[in-house]
Amino acid sequence: PPITSISYKPRGYDSPSQCWNRGNLSTLSPNLAVSSGELTSTSSPQGGTVIGSARCKDFRDREGRLRAAHNLVKRGITNLCVIGGDGSLTGADTFRSEWSDLLSDLQKAGKITEEEATKSSYLNIVGLVGSIDNDFCGTDMTIGTDSALHRIIEIVDAITTTAQSHQRTFVLEVMGRHCGYLALVTSLSCGADWVFIPECPPDDDWEEHLCRRLSETRTRGSRLNIIIVAEGAIDKNGKPITSEDIKNLVVKRLGYDTRVTVLGHVQRGGTPSAFDRILGSRMGVEAVMALLEGTPDTPACVVSLSGNQAVRLPLMECVQVVSTDLSPLLTAPSLSFMNNWEVYKLLAHGSTHTVAVMNVGAPAAGMNAAVRSTVRIGLIQGNRVLVVHDGFEGLAKGQIEEAGWSYVGGWTGQGGSKLGTKRTLPKKSFEQISANITKFNIQGLVIIGGFEAYTGGLELMEGRKLFDELCIPFVVIPATVSNNVPGSDFSVGADTALNTICTTCDRIKQSAAGTKRRVFIIETMGGYCGYLATMAGLAAGADAAYIFEEPFTIRDLQANVEHLVQKMRTTVKRGLVLRNEKCNENYTTDFIFNLYSEEGKGIFDSRKNVLGHMQQGGSPTPFDRNFATKMGAKAMNWMSGKIKESYRNGRIFANTPDSGCVLGMRKRALVFQPVTELKDQTDFEHRIPKEQWWLKLRPILKILAKYEIDLDTSEHAHLEHISRKRSGETSI
Repeated sequence: PPITSISYKPRGYDSPSQCWNRGNLSTLSPNLAVSSGELTSTSSPQGGTVIGSARCKDFRDREGRLRAAHNLVKRGITNLCVIGGDGSLTGADTFRSEWSDLLSDLQKAGKITEEEATKSSYLNIVGLVGSIDNDFCGTDMTIGTDSALHRIIEIVDAITTTAQSHQRTFVLEVMGRHCGYLALVTSLSCGADWVFIPECPPDDDWEEHLCRRLSETRTRGSRLNIIIVAEGAIDKNGKPITSEDIKNLVVKRLGYDTRVTVLGHVQRGGTPSAFDRILGSRMGVEAVMALLEGTPDTPACVVSLSGNQAVRLPLMECVQVVSTDLSPLLTAPSLSFMNNWEVYKLLAHGSTHTVAVMNVGAPAAGMNAAVRSTVRIGLIQGNRVLVVHDGFEGLAKGQIEEAGWSYVGGWTGQGGSKLGTKRTLPKKSFEQISANITKFNIQGLVIIGGFEAYTGGLELMEGRKLFDELCIPFVVIPATVSNNVPGSDFSVGADTALNTICTTCDRIKQSAAGTKRRVFIIETMGGYCGYLATMAGLAAGADAAYIFEEPFTIRDLQANVEHLVQKMRTTVKRGLVLRNEKCNENYTTDFIFNLYSEEGKGIFDSRKNVLGHMQQGGSPTPFDRNFATKMGAKAMNWMSGKIKESYRNGRIFANTPDSGCVLGMRKRALVFQPVTELKDQTDFEHRIPKEQWWLKLRPILKILAKYEIDLDTSEHAHLEHISRKRSGETSI
């Protein structure tokens, strides 16, 4: 019979990290055990590792691995999912390579029979990378890293308030061992003045550069300085650079009131972020698929994340690269790492073109970070940068002003839209807009917003036939909580909204823990796009998520109610049902609430919550801050090149399709796509793309809610190989 128990395998080197691997994956596959080197959890939003983790020296020795092999053979386990960092996966690689010899030794010692040895003649291993350090080769993000960034940014935001009040300099030390990823992304997310990471030791005279940089920041009017230090930071001679060293330097040279904060293990704790919950779920399912397809000849693999795609990489290659390459900059993760590093270097350090930046549509957390990045990159390139208030309406009315370096200071962590944003489209104001483009000599336009920004871009393309002034390059950066802009898998602001929903669901579910059984009906935003409802349902453990893209009938509703009734008759105390606001005009939130209330009488109570505009507010998450910053930098770099390309006879004239683009993340890379080419991919009536990648995750939600359904395995990750960075390669 299938083995469905969870087996624990000791590991060697790392500590627990936050993770949200949505548990019980062993029930999906015969003879599958889940081993946690660093992490795993049940379907509750709990951090750490529920099944435990340890630094077990025994497994480093052959005798310890022999005992582990004996335990697996006796339980009939031939498939092992190892979740952990480089230590865990290195141990798994060794374990797999020794498997035949271990069986032989056990049989000779009489601990297993020949029949048992034959049944367990091979061991399939799949690894999931779980580590807050994000230091494993071959993956853009490890499970736990995003949650650690959430903890760090929460503390940095709190400290920033104090620092501004007292005009202080704060030196923050973050974890990461020999990898500076946490420090680097934290610096991008909070607009730090300086960052020290082990991958890029500072120049020999870094002390002079640091003090000059801090002084310049104060001269520009800033009331605080933030310096981020990775715990493994070193200089070019290999000497450690500590937070205390930096504090003493700043106090001695500049006399600034300076404080040191060492974040320590607080970075590992707390509730996992929505990104980590979904990442753990996606990677866990892919791991099961890899094990189901495994044969005695299949090499052990690691399930990794490349852009927005799950990929499989040979475990042996990953382990060998990690063990031989001292610098992560030389390995596959550097594709993501180097993009972050190049953007930071540009943002940390003032023939001119004029570029205007504006927000369009509904506000979304991260818009301000995108504006800040765009403005400062433009200034660094020698451009004159204008900001437009209130979107296309403000462009028509001339609500335009020039932005300097300090204008956008401190914007990274602020939610909403400081420039103001409206849903007004440009078509009715072409004449006024054209006049102001000429008046302010605007030669390029960066539009940050949602579906209105995209449709506004289409109208600008149409307007070029009537007004030559509109023949300037423009680029749309998707920014909306609905995540409904064609041409991009993700939009700035969607991650913050998703985390807001998950946090609310966690608190709502908690209220049912000490009371009688309850079912909560929660309405989410998104227009006709069911992204928020689906992904929040996956992250929060929903029993159902109703969306427009997947039509449902009264029979489906009845089946969901009956399913919950059966669950409530067991030990389950709560149910969670999400409904996208426009999933069905007749089956409203009130209707679904009344249905569940009536059918659940005597078994469970029902409650409803409409989250409303709270999903648009709040401080942006680390993901949205970092994503927006990189999108803004990439958009401005593209804009500078496109303006030069469009310069003709002393003026800018851009009338080609590729001079008006949407910058979006598609699978593994950030790409520029002409807005006119995206028209065929758009359902304009419902304001959504015709094809949406996340719909393929819907079956996982139902499986985790314990519905008896089949999972389509026709599309899955294929085994790839570790590759070095290629010149000119573009990656998120």
